[in-house]
Amino acid sequence: MLNDRKPRGFTLLEVLITVLVLSIGLLGLAGLQITGLKNDQSAYYRSQATMLAYDILDVLRSNRQVARDGSYNIAMDASPPSGDTRSDQDLNHWLNELTNRLPRGDGSVNIVNDRVTIIVQWDDSRGTEAARQFVVESQL
Repeated sequence: MLNDRKPRGFTLLEVLITVLVLSIGLLGLAGLQITGLKNDQSAYYRSQATMLAYDILDVLRSNRQVARDGSYNIAMDASPPSGDTRSDQDLNHWLNELTNRLPRGDGSVNIVNDRVTIIVQWDDSRGTEAARQFVVESQL
């Protein structure tokens, strides 16, 4: 009896289907990994922006009267101040930190009637969006 043999092992078709299913699963896993890395980078930049915004706010509060006089006001894309005053040095340090810690980092400070608005901006094109801003509004 030739037909009494029981089939053993996998057929080539079963192996190919298994490899296909496994490949699709691994591609999905790689996509999740890439998305996770992008979001992780964006979260890191947001943390840096938050810390730097509150750093300059602390500086403003430590030199409150000079800040009220407008010496710390600086617009976005403005060149760093070139003076030797404490406010110029503080702003130079802050703008330098923005540039070093954030991709295309920039910032602005606007003080009107003891109301402070600080904007930190950076390029997040490697993450979730092209340009991001973090805005802090506070009282001096």
